[in-house]
Amino acid sequence: MKPRLIILSDLWGKEKSDWVSNYVELLKDKFEIHYYDCCELGEIDKSDYTEENLHSQFVDGGIERAVKNLLNTEKSQITILAFSIGGTIAWKASLKGLNVCQLFIVSSTRLRFENTIPNGIIKLYYGENDSNKPSNGWLE
Repeated sequence: MKPRLIILSDLWGKEKSDWVSNYVELLKDKFEIHYYDCCELGEIDKSDYTEENLHSQFVDGGIERAVKNLLNTEKSQITILAFSIGGTIAWKASLKGLNVCQLFIVSSTRLRFENTIPNGIIKLYYGENDSNKPSNGWLE
């Protein structure tokens, strides 16, 4: 039986995530994969589909709703590959007891506001010139 991998979308959700299929293609032989649209997890209203609107909804309760919904859905041990806001959701859910063995997070700049580290193997990836990435000493 293959280990379970969940992929958490970025702020845009499934509407702008065709690129996720590249990850699924590379990983499908090693994992049983489930993709989550973070907008759906966070019960975000997409009627005003702008970055500012989506972002403010996540910050104003959407992240917490997504964490709660993920905790209610995922009960077995998982590996997570998360992007942007999905990384923040994965991080917070891990701290609240989500059974995560490995956490791979790409460009989750909101993590710079976190000061507690979840258990498990954690790998963070940021663009070299990303001005919002956490500082080099942040995890210490």
